[in-house]
Amino acid sequence: MARTESNMLPLGTKAPDFTLLDTVDNTKKSLEELKGIRGTLVFFICNHCPFVIHINSELAQLAKDYISKGLNCIAISSNDVINYPQDAPDLMKQNAIENDFIFPYLYDETQTVAKAYDAACTPDFFLFNEDLKLVYTGQLDSSRPGNDLPVTGKDLRSAIDALINKTPINPDQKPSMGCGIKWK
Repeated sequence: MARTESNMLPLGTKAPDFTLLDTVDNTKKSLEELKGIRGTLVFFICNHCPFVIHINSELAQLAKDYISKGLNCIAISSNDVINYPQDAPDLMKQNAIENDFIFPYLYDETQTVAKAYDAACTPDFFLFNEDLKLVYTGQLDSSRPGNDLPVTGKDLRSAIDALINKTPINPDQKPSMGCGIKWK
């Protein structure tokens, strides 16, 4: 399992717009219609990456904890499904149902959205404020498959709490780490 760090898009960057297929309900959804009142968390994941599998339950819980507070969550998979068929849209839907994802799981077939966000790995997190300006890009927490640290979501949850409470977000943000996005 190759370890790739996120590229750390500059804070203050405006969220690149998109319209993508939601694999769960088979409809097209845009960033504009999905953005949250208080903030928007866009994250790049996939079905087969061990780093993502390791945190799926925390992703599901995080959404359940914060959606009612005005934060919307949007998952995107940009992997090449020809060479990685386990990341195909029908299996994305199945994965979302099995993991009780209450957020849309979008398919970036052309990989243009991943490139616009400078996404590098799965998972890769981008937290935007109510104006869709980037306020956090970094790791969920320090847990990784095999390092025996519990999955808590500490780093990302701290940034979300600060965003919701309108307090400063720690600018010392550690890159996420995972499998590299499977480019075509």
